[in-house]
Amino acid sequence: MRLQEQVFKAYQEETSSNMEACRKGALATKEALEHSPLYWNGILDKTVHIPKVFDEETIEHFRQIAATGYRIFGKVIREYRENAAYRRLFPFSKELEDLILLPAPYEGFLPIARFDLFYHEDTGEFQFCEINTDGTAAMIRDYELRKALIHNPAHQAVIRKYDLRPFELFDTWVQTFLALYDTCPKKKSHPNVALVDFLENATLREFEEFTRRFQDKGINCEICDIRTLKYKDGILYSANGNRIDAIYRRAVTADIMDHYDEVPDFLSAVRDNAVFFAGAFATQIIHTKWLFYALHHPSTSTFLTEEERLFVKKHVPLTLAFSPDYITLDEVLRRKNDFILKPMDAYASKGIYAAGREYTQDQWETLAAGLYGKKYICQQYCEQYLTDNIDFAWGDGKWHPYINMPGLYVYNGKFAGILMRMACGENIIVAHENERTAPVFEVRGLR
Repeated sequence: MRLQEQVFKAYQEETSSNMEACRKGALATKEALEHSPLYWNGILDKTVHIPKVFDEETIEHFRQIAATGYRIFGKVIREYRENAAYRRLFPFSKELEDLILLPAPYEGFLPIARFDLFYHEDTGEFQFCEINTDGTAAMIRDYELRKALIHNPAHQAVIRKYDLRPFELFDTWVQTFLALYDTCPKKKSHPNVALVDFLENATLREFEEFTRRFQDKGINCEICDIRTLKYKDGILYSANGNRIDAIYRRAVTADIMDHYDEVPDFLSAVRDNAVFFAGAFATQIIHTKWLFYALHHPSTSTFLTEEERLFVKKHVPLTLAFSPDYITLDEVLRRKNDFILKPMDAYASKGIYAAGREYTQDQWETLAAGLYGKKYICQQYCEQYLTDNIDFAWGDGKWHPYINMPGLYVYNGKFAGILMRMACGENIIVAHENERTAPVFEVRGLR
């Protein structure tokens, strides 16, 4: 039995033999979370009783996935920038294409990303679910959920026996960001950093944590609404009048393009190369769900190695635009259990995400017909991996199978940690509905 299986069994045994104590601990956890940064905009990020623990073998596999994915995605970005014919594969507007083609202000391709996976722990088989780039979030969840484990008696018993190591996602990103800034020709020794977004969409408590981490390193950092930035005489300023030297961009590209006319000063500074920002707009090539279609396209095969082509074939689900030019509606209706429909460019489960196997035939026909030709993708359905867990605080306090979806945080090509999202049953995970998040550890052995 592998070490991660031994730890999981220990959690199960400790929980099953101390159900009442675990129930009380879960209620204390719930109360703690309700007064933590995980309660925001009237929404609470919920958890399950048993954390997720991986052994060194699995973590090494995650590192390999991150490295291979980053290498392939870097090649795709390079080809897009250099090959006008390849650019025609992507459904970007002329305005966005122009932004993507601007020189990146740093050395590297993808400063920050999260690779969400369908990962089968018993075999190591996996497929990509989606890739998040700028706007990659939820680091605060693992951080706060780990702190709340003080109320979990099963966890306290397990850590007395096993050496469990957490992942650090805040200082590691600050170090990565500053290292990228250090490659900028116009770098300053003590830059003023702005963390920018459309603040109505922001997880502000997470932003505040990142701001503290920058400040702990002696770097001035403030949170700014991207619409309030002012560009004058070659310098970008915050609404407070502070000069901005470097931007940590949390505003996703889709939101920027939707509010294109509201962010002229930010865009002017970017076009003039007057401010460092990570990530550059080229990251949208990887963020778009259309990436998976492009990865399988013959044009992409020409610049990948044989190993990389096999990686794509095995691990990237086939993806098409859900429109007449790519697939007939009749085929999707006939093979409903084989497909999932997703918005072309959305995040945080916005829009309709629909797996055919979750609907009756009549329901599927109505739903699919309504989405056909309306900026959706049709993607090969990937089998979910389930493990038992228990939820005393928001569930019924009984063991149930839960979907597992690890999201690999990748900082400038390096694996940094994991967001572990779960959901009871076999339906797809929907943010803030059936979604649960489990804190993650690496087990190194017995104490």
